[in-house]
Amino acid sequence: MFHLLDIKKHEGGISFEQVIDIKEHLMARSDDIIDVDPVKVVGNISFDSGLYLLNYDLSYHLVLPSSRSMEPVSYQHQLFISEVFIEEKDAIAKKDLIDDDLVLVLEGDTINLVESIVDNILLAIPLRILTEEELQNEELPSGNSWSVMTEEQYQALQEEKKAENNPFSALNGLFED
Repeated sequence: MFHLLDIKKHEGGISFEQVIDIKEHLMARSDDIIDVDPVKVVGNISFDSGLYLLNYDLSYHLVLPSSRSMEPVSYQHQLFISEVFIEEKDAIAKKDLIDDDLVLVLEGDTINLVESIVDNILLAIPLRILTEEELQNEELPSGNSWSVMTEEQYQALQEEKKAENNPFSALNGLFED
């Protein structure tokens, strides 16, 4: 957590390199996460022209359920995060930046690094995550009178049905002899 007064005091900003355990915070906000190792954060926070600039590299390892089989999958990822904050009292002067979602308005006198990390990890979780076996085997799940298909397979099926429903399809092959 960074206090705004401390950030303003340091002309070049405050550099940081930390390993932070955020497992409790992530697990409280998402039921999809099976496990998370402590994350490594390297960055800088500074003050410039009424704006607080938070930039950091984030490296982390999650265990997530496979989107196909629900088997645990190891997911290693690295992100570069850049966020800009403004104090509430200065929000009116820079309303155009707020309206364009370019800055975040601070509600207190601190910037919470852990909250930023958790938010950005949750936003970066992919919708499709597969085990190594599932990546190699392109066979999708199926059951009695149902099957999962890719978008390409669905489009091909729709084209096939469209051709079958054509009223002139019965005339195909009529004049071949």
